[in-house]
Amino acid sequence: MSIQWYPGHMRKARRAIAEAMPSQDVVIEVLDARMPRASENPVVTELRGPKPCVKVLTKSDLADPDVTRAWLEYLERRVDGPGAHPAGKVVALAVTTDRASDARTRITEACGALAVPTRGRTTARAMIIGIPNVGKSTLVNTLAQRKVANVGDEPAVTKSEQVVKMKNGMMLSDNPGILWPKIEDPTAALRLALGGAIPDAALDYEGVALFGAGVFLGRYPELLAKRYKLTTMPADAEALLLEVGRRRGCLRSGGTIDRHKAADVLIHDFRDGALGRISLERPEE
Repeated sequence: MSIQWYPGHMRKARRAIAEAMPSQDVVIEVLDARMPRASENPVVTELRGPKPCVKVLTKSDLADPDVTRAWLEYLERRVDGPGAHPAGKVVALAVTTDRASDARTRITEACGALAVPTRGRTTARAMIIGIPNVGKSTLVNTLAQRKVANVGDEPAVTKSEQVVKMKNGMMLSDNPGILWPKIEDPTAALRLALGGAIPDAALDYEGVALFGAGVFLGRYPELLAKRYKLTTMPADAEALLLEVGRRRGCLRSGGTIDRHKAADVLIHDFRDGALGRISLERPEE
């Protein structure tokens, strides 16, 4: 299955990021804790070059905590490529109201440890970059301690760059979420689609749901059993999708399963965290 999405505003955003990068002291790359590798944009690595980077794993309240710890260890010791700057500080957190202060403290300290203001400035400048719908705007609002960025549970909510001054003086540059022109790895594309980084209108919904069903069956069968009250586990992804449809009343006239509705239920149960804490990939894969 080929999943591609690279609209015109992303080309424009990429050019704007490239032009602004020289004036930045540190890059904050926002990754989805459920799929850090799939959500790590190679364009960001290319554009930031040797600049230090704080990698923030958002949505960690939705991810498998053991897998997130493994990702932290992996990212902390990894180097992006020959001659490249090490990954820098890695922070895993869930940007929620009750943990806002913790998020601000940890990220500000991480940026301060890496950023060295230039050109006689005493105030650090940080650029926030990430794929669509990964939680950048929520992070900006948390760091700024006020609502300065629109937030929505869909890709492409942020349309243009904006600069925000934090109470400690740090300048944050918030940018639209960008993907890359061609996603070569079909499995990564499916993970991005399942996680909500690509608009649903651009997807083969059933195909994405079947991919997710396969992952959930293989790694988190106990969560499926609890959510859908299963006494026996379906034999494969196809059987799971149909069983979800039956148990959630996704029926057409005549009693046949509405596969699209069943797919919608499974996908959104994952995205909303109703299935439980699930990670779609592990460092060793």
